[in-house]
Amino acid sequence: MSLIDLRAGFRDEAQLRLTQGVIMDRLADDREQDECRYLMRFLWQLSMTYPEVTEAELHEHVGPAKLAAVEALVEAVRTSPEQVDAWNAWASSTFPFITDRGHEARRAAVSDPPATGWAG
Repeated sequence: MSLIDLRAGFRDEAQLRLTQGVIMDRLADDREQDECRYLMRFLWQLSMTYPEVTEAELHEHVGPAKLAAVEALVEAVRTSPEQVDAWNAWASSTFPFITDRGHEARRAAVSDPPATGWAG
């Protein structure tokens, strides 16, 4: 399974960005940092013409369910933009939305800043 030149299989930039968003929101869970790192490298690979990640690295670092999803996406990209649409719909309904814990912690800190004693 070649991961080079996957960009050519997308209908347009919008479909590419949507697919990358599905990977980020549904597959790349920062609680599994090693897996997340390689899924993010795969996400970047979708728009690169040079190798960002190899199939062997994905097999080594990504769990079975998500690896099967990645392989299904590569097959869809190699088949047609309509198959990519179908993969996006399937992945969105199969994998739950992942809450970014770092973003949530930052948002909580900004919305509820610690008391400084300054009365302005």
